[in-house]
Amino acid sequence: MKKKHVAYLRKLLETPSATGTEGAVADVVRARLAPTADEISTDVMGSVHATLRGTAPGAPSLMLAAHMDEIGLMVTYISDDGFLSVSSVGGVDAAILPGMRVDVHASGAEKPLRGVVGRKPIHLISPDERTKVTPLSDLVIDVGMKAKKVKRLVRIGDVITFGVGFERMAGTMAVSRAFDDKCGVWVLTRVLEKLAARGGAPGDVCAACTVQEEIGVRGAMTSAYGVNPDVAVAFDVTHATDYPGISKAKYGDLSCGRGPVIARGPNINPEVFERLVAAAEAEGVPYQVEAEPAVTGTDARALQVTRAGIPTGLVSVALRYMHTPTEVVDLRDLEAAVDVLVRFARDLDEDACFVPGLAAAPARPVRESADAEAASDAEGR
Repeated sequence: MKKKHVAYLRKLLETPSATGTEGAVADVVRARLAPTADEISTDVMGSVHATLRGTAPGAPSLMLAAHMDEIGLMVTYISDDGFLSVSSVGGVDAAILPGMRVDVHASGAEKPLRGVVGRKPIHLISPDERTKVTPLSDLVIDVGMKAKKVKRLVRIGDVITFGVGFERMAGTMAVSRAFDDKCGVWVLTRVLEKLAARGGAPGDVCAACTVQEEIGVRGAMTSAYGVNPDVAVAFDVTHATDYPGISKAKYGDLSCGRGPVIARGPNINPEVFERLVAAAEAEGVPYQVEAEPAVTGTDARALQVTRAGIPTGLVSVALRYMHTPTEVVDLRDLEAAVDVLVRFARDLDEDACFVPGLAAAPARPVRESADAEAASDAEGR
């Protein structure tokens, strides 16, 4: 991944956006896509819609969705001693919090306040306590200030994010908070940029960076209704099973670095699935298939059942340690996902049909030559 694209990914990841407070990262997205998109709008929920107009009248419009919000905490009480009690915003595991550094986004402060999630030292914990997870309601956050100043700066309802950012690991691996799903926002951005560099797609393509996914795919509901596309693909992360303690028999065999993951199941339109597979094979991109026997915990859940129904697909990247401050991905998977979605968009012509049982199987196009591909991707590197 080129340095300029890594820098943009880092900026997305390190811009705080706990669910319901996505405004700052929305600014980053709008600024990045302003030179590319034909139209950018933001709905009343806060989701950003960047649209690239199509080149062929009658070709189906496509909506790509990825959520901008990240999990976090919210201040529910400030004690007389200046300690903060909190509740979770999204799925936060209380077991990982003690001893963690956090950023308190205080209403009365210009910059986040550094806080720590306090825990009694092991010397003061009884043997039976050491084996138990402290409930979130019993944890407190210490910002190192006198109570009077804390109460002046912090308000009930202020949000808190994990106090860590993006780091490269060995090779192409990287770790950060909020890869779920800022990496998806990065992918959508790059798809739109590559499509623009290659002359667009047959139909309109809307990159919808949605809000409030972590508390019930709420932004996807309103975005899908407002955009009303002919077809949609959600992009998110999924559970890698390539590390100890995870059952492949139960959760599937999904690994970092083996390419994007294409979901299959009742939440997924079968024709969209086949077209995504065809796109990956046409581009020579390795891919993985994930069985999703029920609704998925992604924006795809809302996209599929909006209005009279939208044919929906789901592409993901395998991610280790989801909903922790140390989410790990292989950056190659992000770039490969971009190639798949670009090809999928460019192959959507006016003959595309997504009615199950009535659509012909998509043709498997021949991959472009290396010279032609390089020429089409000349975008001022």
